[in-house]
Amino acid sequence: MSNTRVYFLDYVRAVACFLVILTHCIEPFYLGGEGTYIATHSDALWVTCINSLLRIAVPLFVMTSSYLLVPIKGSISSFLRRRAERVVVPFVVWSLIYAVVPMWGSGGEVDITGNITYLSLNFMWHSGHLWFVYMIIGIYLTMPIISPWLERVSKRGEEIFLCVWLFATAVPFIRELALEVRGARDIWGEASWNEFGMLYYVSGFIGFVVAAHYIRTYIHWGRVKTLLVTLPMIVVGYAVTALPFYLQIPKEYPVEDSIDLAVSMELSWDFATIGVALMTLGVFLLFKLIERPCRAYPLIAEISKLSYGVYLIHMFVLVAVFDIISSWSLGTPLTMLLSAVVTFTTSIIITKIISLLPRSKYIIG
Repeated sequence: MSNTRVYFLDYVRAVACFLVILTHCIEPFYLGGEGTYIATHSDALWVTCINSLLRIAVPLFVMTSSYLLVPIKGSISSFLRRRAERVVVPFVVWSLIYAVVPMWGSGGEVDITGNITYLSLNFMWHSGHLWFVYMIIGIYLTMPIISPWLERVSKRGEEIFLCVWLFATAVPFIRELALEVRGARDIWGEASWNEFGMLYYVSGFIGFVVAAHYIRTYIHWGRVKTLLVTLPMIVVGYAVTALPFYLQIPKEYPVEDSIDLAVSMELSWDFATIGVALMTLGVFLLFKLIERPCRAYPLIAEISKLSYGVYLIHMFVLVAVFDIISSWSLGTPLTMLLSAVVTFTTSIIITKIISLLPRSKYIIG
C-alpha cells in the first residue's frame, strides 16, 4: 500500500455500503400495502431506532467521493471523462438491466418497452436506489465550478458557507412551522410558481462536499477533542432525526395508510436535514481517527473498491434474499440484519466475479 493512502476512507465507504443495504432491508417494515404499513408497535420502534441512524449512509458516500476530489486536479475534461467511465457508464448498463431482467417474484413478466420509455426520464420504481447516481452525477458537474472557489476562499469564508448551509438544513422544519403559522409552506421567496427560494443554492448535498474539503484541510484534532465534539453532535443529531419520525406514527396498529403518511414521517430523515447532517459530520470525523490499517484492512479495501458495483446490483439480490428470509419468522430485528448481511455478502461475491472480466470498470465502476 502507498504511504499516502487515506485508509479511513475505505472504512467509511465499506460501512456506508452495508448501511445502505440495511436501510433497504428495513423498508418493508414500514412501506407496503397502500403505501404505508407498520404491523406492530415493536416494528415501529425497530424501524425508528435503527433506520434513523442509517440516514447517514448516503451523505457519507458523498463525503468520501469529495474528500480527495475537490478542488479537482488536472483538466475539467479529464475529470469528467473519468467520472463518466467509472460512474455514468455502469449506471446506464444497470439501468438497462433493471429494465429488461425480471425481478424475483415478478413471475418472469417485464414490460421492456414501457420500462425503457420511463427510463428515458427517470429511474424505475423497482430500481429506486439509483436515484443516488443522478444526484452524484449532479455533484460531479458542480465540482469544476466550486473548485476554483475552494482554492481561493479563506478558512473563515468556508466556515461562513457551512454555517449558512447548516441553517438551510433546518428549512424543511421551518416550512412545517410556516404551515402552522400562515397556512402555507412557502418561505423566503418560494411560491407555487417558484421553488428557488433564498437558501436554494446553499442547500442540499453540496454542503457535504464543502464539509469534506474543510475537514481535510483544517481539522486535525486528537482523539479526545474529536470525541468531545462528535459524540454530542451524533446524540443530538440522532434525537432530531428519530423523534419526529416516531411521533408521527399513528398509535393504533397495524398502521395502514397511503404513501403520503410515510413521506410525512420521513421529513426528519431527509439526507440534507439538520439531524442527519450533524450525525454524518460527527461519524465522518470519528472515522478520520483511523490512521493505519488493521489486520482486516485488505478485505475492507476490497469491499471499498467494489462498493459502487455492490450498490448497483444489490437490489436484484435483496428482493430474493428478503423474500426467503422473511418467510422464516425470525423476528423483526433478526430478519432485517440477516437479510442485509446475506445480501451484502452475496453482492460482494457477484461484483468480485464481474470485476475479473475484461473492461469490468464499465460494468461495476
